[in-house]
Parts: sequence; C-alpha cells; structure tokens
Amino acid sequence: MEVILKQDVEKLGYADEIVKVKDGYARNYLLPQGFAIPATIPNKKMLAETIKQRSYKAEKIRKEAEFLAGKIEGLTLKIAQKASEKGTIFGSVNTIAVAQALKDQHDIDIDRKKIILPADHIKALGNYTAQINIHKEVKVTVNLEVVAE
Repeated sequence: MEVILKQDVEKLGYADEIVKVKDGYARNYLLPQGFAIPATIPNKKMLAETIKQRSYKAEKIRKEAEFLAGKIEGLTLKIAQKASEKGTIFGSVNTIAVAQALKDQHDIDIDRKKIILPADHIKALGNYTAQINIHKEVKVTVNLEVVAE
C-alpha cells in the first residue's frame, strides 16, 4: 500500500513523501496514529499543490534574505564600551550588543540568535568580524570596531 507521510517517521521516510508499506502496517499503525494518509489520486494532487506552494514561499523568503544581505554586506559597526587603559573591556560585547548596534546605526533589525561572533563574546578593544546567518542559504559578514567610550 502506498501512503503519504504527514510527518517524519523514523526508518521510513520524511514528511510529504510517498512510501510503499505493508497493508497491515499502514492500517494498524500509520493511519490510526495520524502519521500518514492513503496515497489516492486526489491526495497525491493535493500533495503536489502543497509542495508547489511551499517552494514558492521558500523562494520568496530566500529572496528577501538576499536583499537584506545586500544591505548588510561590508558594513562596519562601531560599538563603544567602557574600557581600561590596557584595552580590556569592562564587561563584554556579545550578540545582543551587535544586534543593538545594527538597529541603532543602520535601522536593520536582526535576531541576535542569527549572529555568530568569533568567540562567544569579545573582551578587548579592536577590530573583529561577525557572521550573520540571515537564512540557511544566505550568510553575510559584518565588521565590528570595538572602541573605548
């Protein structure tokens, strides 16, 4: 029997995949648990339309991410921190500070979880680079200039 998986099933397949299984496995486990639906002609057409719509939405999101990456690429962010005479910062620069600097200086709102610093945080004055993962396929690099207040 052919079924369309509604969600990932371990050792069988992934969501929106058509798989061939034994009749008893489908009737007694997959269908009652809601893991799959029968692969009838109308269900296959509905699956094809769903996949088409998802790919359209994913493409739209990727294009928006590329547009945002074009605005961010090559920017230099100045982050002012209180520091000692030796150049050590009181506290540290983390992803929250980088996201806030992007918002304040360039009016670009990025989730701090998408920002990757060379270390978890920066504890000295100087120039650094940070990577921003805007989308799983779109990554951009930003220059950071940590200066004393």
